[in-house]
Amino acid sequence: MIMSGTLLIFTPDMVTTLNLTVGLSDQDIRSKNAITCGLGLEVVETCLTNAGGMHLGFYRRTCPDAELIVHQTLYRYISRDRTLAAPLLRMHFHDCFIRGCDGSVLLSSTKKNQAEKDAIPNKTLRGFNVIDAVKSALEKKCPGVVSCADILALVARDAVLMIGGPHWDVPTGRRDGRVSIANEALFNLPSPFANITVLKQQFAATGLSVKDLAVLSGGHTIGIGHCTIISNRLYNFTGKGDTDPSLDPRYAAQLKKKCKPGNSNTVVEMDPGSFKSFDEDYYTIVAKRRGLFRSDAALLDDAETRGYVKFQSTTQGSTFAQDFAESMVKMGSIGVLTGEQGEIRKRCAVVN
Repeated sequence: MIMSGTLLIFTPDMVTTLNLTVGLSDQDIRSKNAITCGLGLEVVETCLTNAGGMHLGFYRRTCPDAELIVHQTLYRYISRDRTLAAPLLRMHFHDCFIRGCDGSVLLSSTKKNQAEKDAIPNKTLRGFNVIDAVKSALEKKCPGVVSCADILALVARDAVLMIGGPHWDVPTGRRDGRVSIANEALFNLPSPFANITVLKQQFAATGLSVKDLAVLSGGHTIGIGHCTIISNRLYNFTGKGDTDPSLDPRYAAQLKKKCKPGNSNTVVEMDPGSFKSFDEDYYTIVAKRRGLFRSDAALLDDAETRGYVKFQSTTQGSTFAQDFAESMVKMGSIGVLTGEQGEIRKRCAVVN
């Protein structure tokens, strides 16, 4: 079942009224979703089961308040800093694309191994302290029960909801991986410099569709980008001191005022004016050739992704919330470890 994020309003007594939104116990959520299925509403893959071993309400008996604890702990951070939502969503994305959704992005490097966390594409990730706080709260209540991989999935969902995005039911039961290799992240994460051909190949390799690519790119409606990532687009696109012709010239001029050549510290908003709110504006921006990254602009280079961009930009994102929720559930099922596979880490940064 998908509920509008606008149901969750930041008020002093928000935590005491969680039963109105995602502060339901796993048992309540399981019952609610059963009702949804009974009404014949479409749910990704199957109603209560997903990715062999995951299902809604997985912690119903072993940690009934798991999702409530995640939500309350996360709220303490997001209520103070809404910009955390974007990196927490990105963290789940980066986790799932490498070895599946197994929490490997959370592991720290050791003397013998450089972990994903230290790969160049992950150097700008932040919010690891939030994940650690959630894990600590869960360990106090239910030691050794809730995986770090599940925490990432639940935190991503609730972070989006808290800044106005959709709610979706998250199947749980993922277990944590024991392997994390920096080079796998370096070479396999979708790049902000990628063209549409490469992006489609990378998404297809994980079982995600071209539509999923267009939908999940909409996550760029929140967050920031570093000037270093767009420097080439602005100043040396083909090696001749030129600007990317796919970038709106007026917008390029605005960006050049903020991002001077060689500037490595300045950041710019992905969705100017509403980068702290989850909405459909991203598609309007991309349609106007104002997507910040080359990978954003690339959506206009394929008939299917371009069609999706145009549709959302001309219908005020009429299906974006529903589509995003469904694609997130699908992405959250990539390569999961379940049953006796992997482990339940006691601390998310180290294997047991």
